[in-house]
Amino acid sequence: MASAMLEFRTPGYNPYAVKYSPYYDSRIAVSAAANYGIVGNGRLFILGLGPAGIQLEKGYDTNDALYDLAWSEINENQLVVASGDGSVKLYDLVTSGDFPVMNFVEHKREAFSWSPSRPTSIKTFPVGTCTYSACFSPHNPNLISCVSSDSNIRIYDLRSPVSAKYHLTTVIPAHAPPVTPVGVLAALANGQTYAGAVPSEILTHDWNKYRDTVVAAAGVDRLVRTFDIRNPTGGPLSILMGHEYAVRRLAWSPHASDVLASASYDMTVRVWSDGSAAMPPAPSQPPVIQLGQQLGLMNRHAEFVTGVDWCLFGSGGWLASAGWDQRVLVFDAHTLLPPVL
Repeated sequence: MASAMLEFRTPGYNPYAVKYSPYYDSRIAVSAAANYGIVGNGRLFILGLGPAGIQLEKGYDTNDALYDLAWSEINENQLVVASGDGSVKLYDLVTSGDFPVMNFVEHKREAFSWSPSRPTSIKTFPVGTCTYSACFSPHNPNLISCVSSDSNIRIYDLRSPVSAKYHLTTVIPAHAPPVTPVGVLAALANGQTYAGAVPSEILTHDWNKYRDTVVAAAGVDRLVRTFDIRNPTGGPLSILMGHEYAVRRLAWSPHASDVLASASYDMTVRVWSDGSAAMPPAPSQPPVIQLGQQLGLMNRHAEFVTGVDWCLFGSGGWLASAGWDQRVLVFDAHTLLPPVL
C-alpha cells in the first residue's frame, strides 16, 4: 500500500478540507489554518499531481483560518473558501495577484454556499443551532441540506412556499429510535437491539450520488448512519461502526452506489459498504437497519483527519485525505481492500 501513497506537506498550516477538481484528475485544493484554526491566518493550496508526485501550483494567504472549500461547477478555474471571519472568498486561478476576485460577507461566523453572480446571498435559512455542514442535492438544484449540533438533518426545498419555516420541508432526527423495530439488526457493539442513541452533534453529511433520497451523516458519536429522506422518522437505513472518535468528514463514492469514505479524529480514513447492494430493500417487508461493512482502513495520518474526497475520474478508487498533521495524502482505495482468497 505504501507504494501507492503520494504525500504533500503543508508546513505551518493544518488542513481542514480537501477537494478534487471536478474538471481535472490531477488538481486538488486544500483549505488550511495556522495553529489548528484557533488563532491566526489561513492558506489555500492548489496542488497538481504529476510524475514528480504532488506539487504546489498556487497558494493564497488569508488573514483568517480557512475551514472549507468548494470548486465551481461552471468555471474550471474558480473555487470558494469559507473563512473563520464569516466571509466567503471566490478565487480565480487565472487572474493575476494573490487576492480573491470577490469577497462575500454576511455570516457572523464560519460560512457556506454563495453565488458569484451577485454580491449578496440568494437565500438565508435560519437553523437556530450551530451548523457544521451544508450542501445541495446532486440530483435536484432545489434541495439543500444541512446538519447541526442539535442532532437533526434538515432538508430545504426551494419549490415550497415561503413560510415561517423558510422552505424547511423535512427534519430527520438522526439519533431517534426507528418507528418500526421489527427486524431491526441486533448486532451493534454490545449485541443489543438498536434503539437510537443519545443526541449529539452531527459534523458532516453527504448525498448519495446514485440514490437521490439517501443521505449519510456522522459526527461526535462515531457512527455513520444513512437515511432515506422520504421516511424522516423511520430511523436509519444502515449503521457503519468502527471509528474510535468523532467522524469529521463523509464522501459517497461517485463510482458505486453503496460505497462511501469517512475521515475521523481517530486519525483514520475508512472505506465502507452500506450493505444496500448485497441486500436491496423488499417493498413488502418491514424496514431493516443494515450493519454496514468496513472495506478498508488507511491509518497513515498522525493527527485528526479532517478531509477526504474521491476523484471523479479513473478506475474509481483514488482518494485524497488531509489532516492536522500538516499532510495531504493521495492513495488508491483499492489498496485498502483485503486480498481476495
